[in-house]
Amino acid sequence: MWVWLPGRTTPVVAGRVRYQPGGSRYEFGYARSYLERPNSISLYPPELPLRAGWQQPPPNMAIASVLRDAGPDSWGQRVILERIHGAKGAAVDAGDLDQITYFLESGSNRIGGLDFQAGPTEYVSRERSATLDELHAAADALQEGRDLPEDLGAALLRGTSIGGARPKALIDVDGVPHIAKFSSTSDPYPVVNAEALALKFARRVGIDTTQSFLTTSLGRDALVIERFDRSPEGGRRLLVSGLTMLGLDEMEGRYATYPDLLDVLRRDGRDPDVGRRLFERIVFNIAIGNNDDHARNHAAFWDGRMLELTPAYDLCPQIRSGETSAQAMAFDRNGTRESSFAACIRAAPIYGLTATEARDAIDGQIAVIERDWNEVADLARLTVAQRNRLWRRQILNPFASYGYRASHGT
Repeated sequence: MWVWLPGRTTPVVAGRVRYQPGGSRYEFGYARSYLERPNSISLYPPELPLRAGWQQPPPNMAIASVLRDAGPDSWGQRVILERIHGAKGAAVDAGDLDQITYFLESGSNRIGGLDFQAGPTEYVSRERSATLDELHAAADALQEGRDLPEDLGAALLRGTSIGGARPKALIDVDGVPHIAKFSSTSDPYPVVNAEALALKFARRVGIDTTQSFLTTSLGRDALVIERFDRSPEGGRRLLVSGLTMLGLDEMEGRYATYPDLLDVLRRDGRDPDVGRRLFERIVFNIAIGNNDDHARNHAAFWDGRMLELTPAYDLCPQIRSGETSAQAMAFDRNGTRESSFAACIRAAPIYGLTATEARDAIDGQIAVIERDWNEVADLARLTVAQRNRLWRRQILNPFASYGYRASHGT
């Protein structure tokens, strides 16, 4: 395993991952050369402290979560399975391959500052280039169970390590790394347009997120998002997911909560105002109808000493039937998940806010969304029918405000 250390533009060998001899889990050991470096850092101390010897993953995991963060998720695994076995559609089974194979077969330009190689002496980047339309066509072919041409399959493989379930690829825009998210002919609603809308609103209400824009590919919209884990000089920023910060395995994600995440960020982070920032993100997810705010959709940069919340990402209104909704993670210490501004007010002290400060944050977001709705919907290329389907359903659903204004006498 190779790592880009903070401030550096080339990787160095950090250690080795191996299948546990006689066991069913993956061990990690730091390289002696890495431990002897004056600028070496722990990949993440709670899991992999900086010391010699093979280290076992936490008892509840098959592999250290900080390593798993750098591996492909469902979309990337599907691409890799197709490339190796020719598996298609419903026949795809992610368990057909082991974790080390996924590490070595996925693209090198993965999220964060880690990469995996077959050996320790030479770093060989797994990169292939293609146009946006070519990558989109390859993603369509994969989803439809058609054979992929060799060159396009190899190019699509480049983007397998960036996580998530939706079809996507890596592209450069004027030399700056971006992620392209594609529309699918099977989308039940305009997913990429809805996410484009959410990102534009996030910036307008003061949520820290990355730049993005819509473009056209194969006659359909594609969302292009600037990467926040790359430096202008060509370095890569290490990061850890919310699951890793909470010490949870993938199958334990239901136990993740915002207060527990906040506790870690307050203890190990550098931002004294992180409580307010996290609260504002909870409110915004409720306002736009995004209840897919699970722990892997939150992350923090890691510089070897402290954590820092990354820009918000994967902000997308989700389909809902009726009004009732619940967030993926509880946002108070009693397990409350209901997508309700009134519940946010009750939870505000956890985040260091008074009820008045919390209401100011909520009212401010509502005001911007109501004021700019038509303008931002135009920018997101939503038709009249599409915006009618989102407005007061996903976006500012009435359920979010039940008991909120009445409880404040307005």
